[in-house]
Amino acid sequence: MRAARFHAYGAAENLVIEQAPDPHPGPGEIRVRVAAAGVNPIDWKLRAGALRQLIPVELPAVPGRDAAGLVDEIGDGVRGVSIGDRVFGLGGVTGATAELAVLSAWALAPDEWTDEQAAGAGLASVTAMRGLNALGPLGGRTLLVEGAAGGVGGAAVEIAVARGATVIGTGGERNHGFLTSLGAIPTTYGPGLARRLSVLAPYGVDLALDTAASGSLDDLVAITGDPTRVATVADHARGERLGTHVVDAENDSTLLAEAADLGRQGRYAPYVEQAYPLDRIADAHLHAERGHTRGKIVIRL
Repeated sequence: MRAARFHAYGAAENLVIEQAPDPHPGPGEIRVRVAAAGVNPIDWKLRAGALRQLIPVELPAVPGRDAAGLVDEIGDGVRGVSIGDRVFGLGGVTGATAELAVLSAWALAPDEWTDEQAAGAGLASVTAMRGLNALGPLGGRTLLVEGAAGGVGGAAVEIAVARGATVIGTGGERNHGFLTSLGAIPTTYGPGLARRLSVLAPYGVDLALDTAASGSLDDLVAITGDPTRVATVADHARGERLGTHVVDAENDSTLLAEAADLGRQGRYAPYVEQAYPLDRIADAHLHAERGHTRGKIVIRL
């Protein structure tokens, strides 16, 4: 199969497009012929070697954790999916940016989503949902999403609105129209946040979800009044120190199916800022490394 790979840790230029061995699904897994794959912060951090002590990978490695495509091989024990089904989902921490990818969690992709949207939904939706689930019921509550214009933040806004929350989202001024389109009340991040929120939410902010690791967790705890009303998916060390909920993504087909159902209802539409062809994966990684991405970056196969 044709795949993107890196043979050594380092810069985005280390990524090459070459032939690689076809993967095959094990028990409880499926293989898809990839139409598009997501680009997430963990991808470039793994490639750069920033996580080599925490998450070592076997080199050469194919970057990418989430993908969308058509099922073409099914492992032992798998039920409820057929060859040719259009799915999106998650595999290991590497392996998705290739013509063939193995997934261990998946759901049928909504017809309402393009392949690019489906590819961008996997990691973002399960991360957002795990953060929101840690905070409990959202109906009738006011939720602050820090970093609301990013892939996880945008998913969290739409999902929280669907669950009945009033959502205030932080982002740069260029993203305020985008946040409004997602259903959030936009505001800027940084100094003076509590004062701005006192105007936007005069009865207070009940809950907060940090998706940005911007150093704001202390402020979010002060704003909500209780660290158990705050969850972070991005700033684990500070969250553990403060006693907030600290959440990691998990390969969970149930959460993916919930995201897909919201997609069919028109309540969650993953936003793709840019889709790159496979031979420009280095540009896609450089784009991701610059940060401040609106929604998702994906690779088209």
